[in-house]
Amino acid sequence: MPERVRQAMAQVMVNHRGPECRTAIGETEEMIRPILGTTNHILFFASSGTGVMEAALVNTVGPGSRILVIEHGQFGERFTAIAKAMNITVDTVATAWGQAIDVAAVEARLREHSYRAVVVVHNESSTGIVADLAALGALVRDRPTLLIADSVSGLGGIEMRQDEWGVDIVVSASQKALMCPPGLALASVSAKAWRVIEQDEGRSVFYWDFRRALKSVEQNETAFTAPVSLIYGLRQSLTMMHEEGFSNVLARHKQLSGALRAGGTALGLADFCNDGPRSSTVVVFKVPDVLEGGAIVRHLYQHHRTVIAGARNRLSGRVIRFGTMGVLSAGTILTDLLHLEDTLTNFGLPIEPGSGPKAAAEHLAAKK
Repeated sequence: MPERVRQAMAQVMVNHRGPECRTAIGETEEMIRPILGTTNHILFFASSGTGVMEAALVNTVGPGSRILVIEHGQFGERFTAIAKAMNITVDTVATAWGQAIDVAAVEARLREHSYRAVVVVHNESSTGIVADLAALGALVRDRPTLLIADSVSGLGGIEMRQDEWGVDIVVSASQKALMCPPGLALASVSAKAWRVIEQDEGRSVFYWDFRRALKSVEQNETAFTAPVSLIYGLRQSLTMMHEEGFSNVLARHKQLSGALRAGGTALGLADFCNDGPRSSTVVVFKVPDVLEGGAIVRHLYQHHRTVIAGARNRLSGRVIRFGTMGVLSAGTILTDLLHLEDTLTNFGLPIEPGSGPKAAAEHLAAKK
């Protein structure tokens, strides 16, 4: 998270219904639209990403409706769990973790049943695979079926063209590539999705009501108490993205994640992804059979104060994950690889000194 964002959040607290906050909400909405690739109104909620995942379903899926969830990692499975908790009928298309989504399999299921929505995770941070939203959007464009996408870990670091690709609802949150603390979530809703929402098939919703949120955002407010400091922070992070140029932001994320992958390969770590497209905001490495992922995570923190992630799912102990989002630079990646090299050497892996940073530097030089 940038220092500028921290400073923006430290401003004097203002009335969440006052003119200062309304100005901040209006400017934030205006700046995030091109990041989403949309002309839609943007709905803001005091929430984590999981909250707006649930909101996307509670606003669109009525009693007796059926949805198709694409599961290609932990957060696709979370969407299924949310839907089942809401007593929604759920079918799934399961993809092996680390492989690209089989769009043909999704199309085949759409021919078998009439679904209210196809639900997918844009950037599956548990595996490092990105969904082909353009291909999925093409499948539902001429169907009544909606396309709902979770881009919590993608938005701001991976391209999103909501309107062009036909994504009906995009949900995201502040704490990933948008470079803010957690607690602010958002939803962008297409005209097609609004027509479904306005049918009101007896859905029970209050806090998450998109209709209520839309009426408020048209007045540059939120329906309920806004997380004022987070809105100030997001306005500042979006200002920074526009100053850099959003195409440059995307290119930087892609370049740095590629450099980390190149360095990890040189250190003997295989990319967990067997297929593309690969994420620009998270890099997932397989852990060598002689090691355990949690031990690598702990060593990096205890000896270098470098914080990375393992896995809290079926991949526990088998992968390590590096976030490559936000205000990272080439120096960040090279430092990470120095620390990783030290850690792997400490556990007895035979590594040529400096090989990881060297491979990353060569990748960065080749891309200039």
